[in-house]
Amino acid sequence: MAPDQQHQHDGGAPVPPKAAGSTILGRASYPEVLRIGEILRKETVGGILLLIATVAALIWANSPASDSYFTIRDFDFGYEPWHLKLSVGEWAADGLLAVFFFLVGLELKREFVAGDLRQLSKAIVPVAAAAGGVVVPAVIYAVINAVSGSDGLRGWAIPTATDIAFALAVLAVISSHLPSALRIFLLTLAVVDDLLAITIIAFFYTDDLHLLYLGIMLVPLALFLYLAQSKRRIFATHPAAAWLILLPVGVVVWALMHASGVHATVAGVLLGFCIPVLRRGPDGKPVQPEPGKPGLAEIFEHRFRPISAGFAVPVFAFFSAGVAIGGISGLGSALTDPVALGILAGLVAGKPLGILATTWILTAATRARLDATVKWIDLFGIGILAGIGFTVSLLVNDLSFDPGTEHNDHAKVAILAASVTAALLASILLRIRNRIYRRIEEEETRDEDADGIPDVYEDDDGGR
Repeated sequence: MAPDQQHQHDGGAPVPPKAAGSTILGRASYPEVLRIGEILRKETVGGILLLIATVAALIWANSPASDSYFTIRDFDFGYEPWHLKLSVGEWAADGLLAVFFFLVGLELKREFVAGDLRQLSKAIVPVAAAAGGVVVPAVIYAVINAVSGSDGLRGWAIPTATDIAFALAVLAVISSHLPSALRIFLLTLAVVDDLLAITIIAFFYTDDLHLLYLGIMLVPLALFLYLAQSKRRIFATHPAAAWLILLPVGVVVWALMHASGVHATVAGVLLGFCIPVLRRGPDGKPVQPEPGKPGLAEIFEHRFRPISAGFAVPVFAFFSAGVAIGGISGLGSALTDPVALGILAGLVAGKPLGILATTWILTAATRARLDATVKWIDLFGIGILAGIGFTVSLLVNDLSFDPGTEHNDHAKVAILAASVTAALLASILLRIRNRIYRRIEEEETRDEDADGIPDVYEDDDGGR
């Protein structure tokens, strides 16, 4: 189809072709659309397991057998000289979540090295929006707690993160026909959001820093980087070798990071950054990944994503989400705590406000505009969905307030309430938009060629 024959839609009705000028959030390339679709399918299962684990923890923690739940969660085991004698809950938070953040680091590097976001014009919007979605909720939380005279200011970072698994699972279930640019926007937003959260954890939640361990940690980290980069073909051809060689080195990096006083999940992000995303061509120069020829990054993602989504994150949620609510009166008491109010307002209102305002300011400052395939109401829906701050918010809560304290329990109730509220509100709005885009997609698929690729992607600048 010729470009001048294409038309865009607004609410299901055609509008004139877009005028020349700078646009943001345009249609993604076809390979990126396929990759994001695959991630959404995997995260749907992970989100369901996450929900099941959370409900199970809440039921157990509020049942007559609640003592057994807290006994298991607080049971210590490990090796004390290496600072690795931790409770079951701490092992889940420090150890299992490192797998999740390894994928966060890997996904972020992939987006900026081999994905559509390697172009500054496409990367600046989700990165800036993620920053806005971190700053505004933190400010709202801080203001509420400062005005009320609360001693809970230490929890300012709790409402700053977006739960990737939960948010993508909701998006995959309710909005399969949204423009690919929006889905990529949410994924990148959530990944950058979590990277900012882990940076906050590293700088603001490290009370007892041991520079010796941190310095020693750089040695196995450098070894991991060297092996991953120089032996990429061997590891890609023989994945078992990666498990036998890279995994032990990665565990050493994690253990030394934990001993240094910096939260051990930071090690997961650093290790993810070390994995090569581009492949080497015959001339030795980096080349883009090819379909059907997975590189080391694709192999690691394929192996670790099921472990993260199917085991690590649900187990962490199970041991972190359990809180004795104490009935309706206990729920009311929890939600009147300034800490809880700050989290609720930060996630449900602050997230969409920060994301939408930052995107609008960016478009106004650069005189750009949204691509005709995307509407502001869609970004508002994505902003609400980003208010699902479950996994990382629970992690920051445990770093902010000691488990079992009043603030910690009230914050858990608020995180759960805010995440459910954000999911419901986003579901209502995005379902309405989904029906509109489904009609648009049905019209576009009539133009599909025999090669199975819609013409609209072949006409895009991104091409195939």
